[in-house]
Amino acid sequence: MLGTRLVVVSDAHFGASSAELDQSFLRFLERVPSLGDCLLINGDLYDFWFSYRRVIPRTGFAVTAALAALRRKVPIVMTGGNHDRWGDSFWQKELEIPYSPGETTFTIGSTRVLALHGDGVAEEHRSAKIMHRITSHPLATWLYRAVHPDVGIWLVDRMSRHLADCTRDPAVLDRAQTRQADWARARLEADPSIGLLIMSHTHRPTLAELLPGRRYLNPGAWIEGRRFAVVTESSVQLEVFDDESVTA
Repeated sequence: MLGTRLVVVSDAHFGASSAELDQSFLRFLERVPSLGDCLLINGDLYDFWFSYRRVIPRTGFAVTAALAALRRKVPIVMTGGNHDRWGDSFWQKELEIPYSPGETTFTIGSTRVLALHGDGVAEEHRSAKIMHRITSHPLATWLYRAVHPDVGIWLVDRMSRHLADCTRDPAVLDRAQTRQADWARARLEADPSIGLLIMSHTHRPTLAELLPGRRYLNPGAWIEGRRFAVVTESSVQLEVFDDESVTA
């Protein structure tokens, strides 16, 4: 059992948002022990992260150090997103944070939870699907590791908009939100042991009981409104964080 009160956050895209929002996220991490007794970071914590063998990307240093401090207080589990899937063994080895580039499962109380970032599920455009396959392939990771970090990060800065279907068209996002829910329902039907399925990626906060007593959660994006969620065995709440209070 991971805990009894789970804090869920995703899509912070740390390093790509304003300095103010990045600092707010660091304050949020400080507050996590007062919000719950465990934390799920469900992908795209960084706008880009790659676990090199000997270096840490500079833009990721502050939040990585904050997670190291937080890990001494509460259990943390992470999934990779389309912007930071390349965690390799860094998180488990250096910080003792269980990390999965794809799906992960754990229990909150007696509820079995399945969590994944969700890219590859809801994309509408073929280019986004192709990019998902490329960035998930071990050969792409091997080739990128052979490039000097300064060059590799420069390349990512130039192509980052292609790492996801980054449209802001409300109609496209509505369809993506529906596809995610349909996928979640099918997965819940296929595996009766799952009580809660968590996906992110679309930046659309969603909470739905898709089957009796079994729910689907998208916590929304931290980068778009400081959104997160809190999960217990019997309840799920969508939340918004500010530096003075936490309101639904």
